[in-house]
Amino acid sequence: VQLQASGGGLVQAGGSLRLSCAASGRTFSTYNMGWFRQAPGKEREFVAAITWSGTSTYYADSVKGRFTISRDNAKNTVYLQMNSLKPEDTAVYYCAATTAGRELLSLWGKYKYWGQGTQVTVSS
Repeated sequence: VQLQASGGGLVQAGGSLRLSCAASGRTFSTYNMGWFRQAPGKEREFVAAITWSGTSTYYADSVKGRFTISRDNAKNTVYLQMNSLKPEDTAVYYCAATTAGRELLSLWGKYKYWGQGTQVTVSS
């Protein structure tokens, strides 16, 4: 599976962005998908995940209520809608694919395939 993330950019605090992650290959619908982010000088951290069917979603406490993860298996795409953005959301955002179970979806080491990352910058 090859992943291509897009949709990042510069936005003011309180604004919104929608990230997309397009996947190649016919097996996209069999993978659980996640979004992670990494700010300069910080470790990569979990943002959100969604199961292969889209029926279950998971969020980091820091984004719960502001971000929404979704997927369209017909389009081989996973999305991250980000609302009420804060300067601390500034980071490179990565999408990733895994066959790991739902109890492991917050662990970046369990993901096999990664996109190239897209920069999100939130100004105050």
